[in-house]
Amino acid sequence: MSVEQRRAQLLTAALELFARHAPEDVSLDDVAHAAEVSRPLVYRYFPGGKQQLYEAALRSAADELEQCFAEPQTGSLTVRLCRALDRYLAFVDEHDAGFTALLQGGSVAETSRTGAIVDEVRRAAAEQILLHMSVPDPGPRLRMMVRTWITAVEAASLIWLDETAGAPRGRRPSAGELRDWLVDHFVALLTATAAGDPQTARVTVAALALERADGPAGSLARRVVPLVSEAAHLLDGGFPAGGTGHTG
Repeated sequence: MSVEQRRAQLLTAALELFARHAPEDVSLDDVAHAAEVSRPLVYRYFPGGKQQLYEAALRSAADELEQCFAEPQTGSLTVRLCRALDRYLAFVDEHDAGFTALLQGGSVAETSRTGAIVDEVRRAAAEQILLHMSVPDPGPRLRMMVRTWITAVEAASLIWLDETAGAPRGRRPSAGELRDWLVDHFVALLTATAAGDPQTARVTVAALALERADGPAGSLARRVVPLVSEAAHLLDGGFPAGGTGHTG
């Protein structure tokens, strides 16, 4: 094997182990055995030992995660998000133990460098979403909204892994159900932010104009409108001049 091929082989073996076990539970002997090489050979390519190997494997996984949100700019925003989340959740499911250990923190392998790699993935995902929304210069509220959603996706993914690990087969939420729920959250969070931010309002109007009635946004609208109509009394009257609507 060439140097590049051998290094790739060791990283692949390490990724498979880190995907199923927390970093502290994986030894260099485990990696050497999985790659069918000697321990000294692993040290030859990663003289910094397991920490260097883990960071390299994490960098490789991060590159793959960043690509999850790289989507052709065709179709509606919600359809693009669905495709991106399908790839993201497939990665999460395949690397369940490693993903959980990585995002929950507390691992002995966690350093400022590993934290920086994780933060880079979050920033890259946010930038990709803003790119899909055609916003080259997002204001603070819109950027915060997107980053908040990214955080919610991470948290929901961890909970989903925990739920699927212990739930009976017939009661496990599927990846598709989680994807649809997360897209609903995105649309709801975007709409709520638009109600108080002019830039987000313009982006939301433009995005919804491209949505189809039989798409994710249309489905959410048909489910939400009947619920909101039950609270029509909230639209009656108006606020007193200069007031907030509270009578004290």
